[in-house]
Amino acid sequence: VQLQASGGGLVQVGGSLRLSCAASGRTFSSAAMGWFRQTPGKEREFVAAIIWSGASTYYDDSVKGRFTISRDNAKNTLYLQMNSLKPEDTAVYYCAAGGTYYRTNYIPNYWGQGTQVTVSS
Repeated sequence: VQLQASGGGLVQVGGSLRLSCAASGRTFSSAAMGWFRQTPGKEREFVAAIIWSGASTYYDDSVKGRFTISRDNAKNTLYLQMNSLKPEDTAVYYCAAGGTYYRTNYIPNYWGQGTQVTVSS
């Protein structure tokens, strides 16, 4: 199983980025998926999650209203649209899949490699 994240980069404050996470090796169309992020010296933190159908989404308060998680089960791909980016959004972003969740308490089974997002002021 592979989760390949892409779309990170350098952006100015207030800018936007769209992260993608392509899954291979198995389908996650019946599983929850999500995004986490991590900065040096800190624990990995939850950003957003989406249930298998896409009907329900959950966000950390720090990104609510600015980030949008979505998925395309036909393409086995997860997305994170990030708008109004702030310097504190700078982190390595990881996609995740499977596992268990209850709202923002998400414990995935699979992790992708990270993609760096840097927001410059």
